[in-house]
Amino acid sequence: MFRSKIVIGTSAVGTLVGCAVILKDYMQGGRFERKDVRADGKIAIVTGSNTGIGKETVMTLANRGATVYMACRDMKKCEKAREEIVLETRNANVFCRECDLASLQSVRKFAKQFKTEQNRLDILVNNAGVMRCPRTLTKEGIELQLGVNHMGHFLLTNLLLDRLKMSAPSRIVVVSSLAHERGKINIHDLNSEKSYDPANAYEQSKLANVLFTRELAKRLEGTGVTVNAVHPGVVDTELMRHMGLFNSWFSSILIKPFVWPFLKSPIYGAQTSLYAALDPDLEKVSGQYFSDCAPKDVAELAKDDKLAKWLWTVSDKWTGTLTGTAAVS
Repeated sequence: MFRSKIVIGTSAVGTLVGCAVILKDYMQGGRFERKDVRADGKIAIVTGSNTGIGKETVMTLANRGATVYMACRDMKKCEKAREEIVLETRNANVFCRECDLASLQSVRKFAKQFKTEQNRLDILVNNAGVMRCPRTLTKEGIELQLGVNHMGHFLLTNLLLDRLKMSAPSRIVVVSSLAHERGKINIHDLNSEKSYDPANAYEQSKLANVLFTRELAKRLEGTGVTVNAVHPGVVDTELMRHMGLFNSWFSSILIKPFVWPFLKSPIYGAQTSLYAALDPDLEKVSGQYFSDCAPKDVAELAKDDKLAKWLWTVSDKWTGTLTGTAAVS
């Protein structure tokens, strides 16, 4: 009788684990299956690429023959990741370069150095991001989530447009999020100075990503440079480090095991970025939004052309894109 209960219990646990694994595999979402697509001779930049989705993006690009620049804030972590990638891919053309998106000066320095080393740029993946952090400011006084997720990438992209145009057909990939659907651009308190909510600020920055993508696509018409936004999915990465629900001892024991099947692994979180960066069918597709390697409609606010133009004007002023001097007001 006792043995029978043990057998039944073990069988039940095995069944549950098996179902969880099957569910986990299903939840990994769409995959970029084009194994025949190479990136030999292409030059790519991936921001925030020492871990998570960014690291996996670099890994695949390097595996397919690209020369990849890892634009990261932490050079020690970047170099460790670079060594792993080179060892795995046997592609020595992977380089670490400092680029702190919370410092516009650092962004300018990175762009300047890159231009002294390369005359072309085929792929720019704006991947780096922060999520739901306590209210913090960038070096120039911009709220951190808006500053890193949007403003830093806005400046970086604009500084590199000449190289992208010279290399056309070339591509820009902007990593946004489904969270943009809940986002609002607070035109009266864009910098969250009157009030701050970590979730609202994150959602605002992700909506800004989509608005930027759509406006930039219009400005790049006829240049051969495309820009598309992607939703990577809910991915188990360090991006969630400020969310206590996922990082406390309590959650690790009682909550995370139940959430685990629904979280994507970083390699699968990178699939839509790779799809947007490499799929030959998207060579002339621009201004779109993709999720699970397929087109997806955006929130109504993300279609507001007037709002997109307003955000572009403010972003240009705050980052000093044209003048080289930032001014937050």
